[in-house]
Amino acid sequence: MAALKKTIAVLPGDGIGPEVTRAAVQLLEDCAAAFGHRFEFREFAFGGAAIERFGVPMPEETLAGCRSADAILLGAVGGPKWDSLPLGKRPESGLLGLRKALDLYINLRPIRVRPALMDISPLRPERLKNCDFEIVRELAGDIYFGAHEIHGEKSAARAMDIAEYSAMEIERVARYAFARAAAHKRPLTSVDKANVLATSSLWRQRVTALAAEYPGVALEHLYVDNAAMQILLRPAQFGVILTSNLFGDILSDEAAALAGSIGLIPSMSRGRDGEPALYEPIHGSAPSLAGKDVASPLGAILSASMLLRESFGLTAESQAIESAVDRALARGLRTADITAPGATPVPASALTAQIRAELRARETAL
Repeated sequence: MAALKKTIAVLPGDGIGPEVTRAAVQLLEDCAAAFGHRFEFREFAFGGAAIERFGVPMPEETLAGCRSADAILLGAVGGPKWDSLPLGKRPESGLLGLRKALDLYINLRPIRVRPALMDISPLRPERLKNCDFEIVRELAGDIYFGAHEIHGEKSAARAMDIAEYSAMEIERVARYAFARAAAHKRPLTSVDKANVLATSSLWRQRVTALAAEYPGVALEHLYVDNAAMQILLRPAQFGVILTSNLFGDILSDEAAALAGSIGLIPSMSRGRDGEPALYEPIHGSAPSLAGKDVASPLGAILSASMLLRESFGLTAESQAIESAVDRALARGLRTADITAPGATPVPASALTAQIRAELRARETAL
């Protein structure tokens, strides 16, 4: 492929966010140098770090920088330092605001067990065989974006959260999931709670109706409680899982356990074609680990790989990074979150350095 020139907005965020995004940017720089591309990185304040500097979790300058970029790389946001703030002013509200402002209504999380890490998964190897699926989560609707109210005090208090979906919101994310399943020749599993919830009933109706447009995709419906069980019992049965915002949030974190650590899973949030997508590891900001050189960079590095593949169409470059990750892990390097009992973990920076060395060695050999 011809050399590309792209701009990437970097939002380090809070806690371990700056550390893991730094590792991801280093791999992107190495990849650009190896393949002849040019990536410009523009860093912006976001989350708690932005509250400290600007009084708001998403300054206008940050939003403008994200809008003008070709892709966005985020670290993590939040921490107990800001937990006393009202819900709408906490660091996490900046993330919800960014999703809304950029109309990021699709979240994609690949669940893949790295070959060298089979032994740290809580499942037996025979259950993990051929475990490689994706979760497509609707990201702009459901209970997260409905009304939230608390009335009264103490034992007289009542709280309410409103879940809402329109047919349009369901259909647009379902079309993406159907198209992805068709392109990769995978089955599609739609997850809901249609026997109890009105939003889920509408969800199942619209997904079922759309299935006629994708005759090559095998569609199955599962209730969310059964889906949670099946992810642990037979994960290899899944190709693409489609589900709502709330259920997707929960199931994707559960599925991350299959890989052995939430710190291993990347994600993409995207909207319409041509608009910048947001890439981030699914782990939190882990402020207690910040500055100790122990936080795994793998989720962020694999998010960078996903960025190359999904936003820039750079499949070979993406594969080069993932192969470098696998070779470094095959050498036995482990951060604390993925270290077997009795083994000695390496600093996060040492793992990053080895992945960079593996990438450079591969390109030198070619």
